[in-house]
Formats: sequence, structure tokens, C-alpha cells
Amino acid sequence: MTIRVCLAGATGWAGSTLARSIAQSNDIELVAAVSRTNARRSLGDVLAEPRLTCPVYATAQEALAQPCDVFFDYTKPDVAKANVMAALQRGAHVVIGTSGITDADFAAIAAAAEKHQRGVLAVGNFALTVVLLQKFAEIAARFIPQWEIIDYAHDDKKDAPSGTARELAFRLSHIRPSELTVPLEQTQGIVETRGARVAGSQVHSIRLPGYVISAEIIFGMPDQKLTLRHDSGGSAQPYVDGALLAIRKVNSFVGLRRGLDNILDLT
Repeated sequence: MTIRVCLAGATGWAGSTLARSIAQSNDIELVAAVSRTNARRSLGDVLAEPRLTCPVYATAQEALAQPCDVFFDYTKPDVAKANVMAALQRGAHVVIGTSGITDADFAAIAAAAEKHQRGVLAVGNFALTVVLLQKFAEIAARFIPQWEIIDYAHDDKKDAPSGTARELAFRLSHIRPSELTVPLEQTQGIVETRGARVAGSQVHSIRLPGYVISAEIIFGMPDQKLTLRHDSGGSAQPYVDGALLAIRKVNSFVGLRRGLDNILDLT
């Protein structure tokens, strides 16, 4: 059975790569796309991919008039929540690839997913190396009580921390909060230089030219440390396989799940 997908952010850096990969798929079909700057055109014309015949709409609300099984959001945090809520009301399952959504917004999305009995899978980063970093970090946090997260991205990335860093901090919060030898309120000097406290972890966001997306977590113990790091290159291709898997599996549960490992067998 073919899975009908509405893709918001279909002409962006990651969305366009995903759209072209869907065009090569035998079990997934793009039935609608969202791109404000390319509205009222065919997605195939925009991306020079003739197998993509779906129309492009200016808003998710307009695109959702076309029935779909899965709504995939690759947009911006200031519009993603409204897009997801509209998709759930239309009876679609949802995959969220948008970075920067807050925990409060996720709580509201989780409630809506339960209400409409649909699955929502939120993934800060679809790369397999990120999934493994998260799992390794969860193991390390059980044994090492002190760590800090460093979030690297390109200089024009507006949201901070990144979705990758937020998701990592969220997952570690279920194990324990990181310990601080010197509590933040006892810091002498400029406390902001110690980073932000995010879900019980200290997070530092760096935005500079030359980076795409990188995530690093450093665990420290007396006379030893452990560093786990993911680095992405200039292509969005590493995210495609995870995104396609999310589309295929998001209908297998009800409610909100955060992290690609929720649909992977990593035991």
C-alpha cells in the first residue's frame, strides 16, 4: 500500500533531498508540498524531477486539503507547531524534522496526538551516527555524573540550541541531571559563559561559518574524560534513510515519540 505524504519545506536544503528520494521510492508518494516561495507550481518543475508531480502550496493548511497519510514537517520552529496541529486534526500521522521546537510545544503536540489517536515522531537529527551518539551518551550518563553538551552549526542558523542538542539533553534528563561542582548561582564573573541549563544539562551553542551540524558531549571524571561527537558534511543525504524509515513506521504507534531509535532495533 502506497503511503501518501505531504511535505512541508519541500524545496529547502533537507526537504528537497528527501523529496527526490521519495520520487525513487516504490511505496511512498508525495501528494502535496509546502513552499511559500514556490506556491502554485509543480514540485517536479521546482526541483527538476519529473517524477514529482504534486502541487506546491503556500501553507500547510492549504496543502492538507489534499488527503495524506503522513505529514512531514521540515520548516521552522515558529510555524511547525501550528502545522503539526493542523495535520493531526486532518487525521494524518506526523514526522517532525524541524529543529528548535520547545518542550512546552512538544507537550501540547503529545496531547493532540493522543486525542486524535495518531503517531507523531519527532527527530532532531535523522543521521544514524546521531542515533548512536544518543544511545552511547545514555549509557555513559549512568556511570558518569558530569557532562556538558556543545552544539555547533552554521552561522545563519537562528534556533539555539539545535534540535539535536535539545533531543540529547531531553533524553539524558530521564537518566539524571548533570552534576556541577560549582553551582551556577555561585559562579564568579559572567554566568552566561557557562552555557544554558537545558533539561538538566549544560549546553553551549556555537554558530560559525564552516560548520554544518555537529554535536558533542563531553563526560568528565577525575583524571579522565570521554568525548562523543557527531559531524555532518555539506550534504543532506545522511538524513534521507532515517527520514524514509520514519515515514514508513510513524503509523505503528499512538502518541508522541522523540528520537529515531524509537523505531529502530538497537538492543
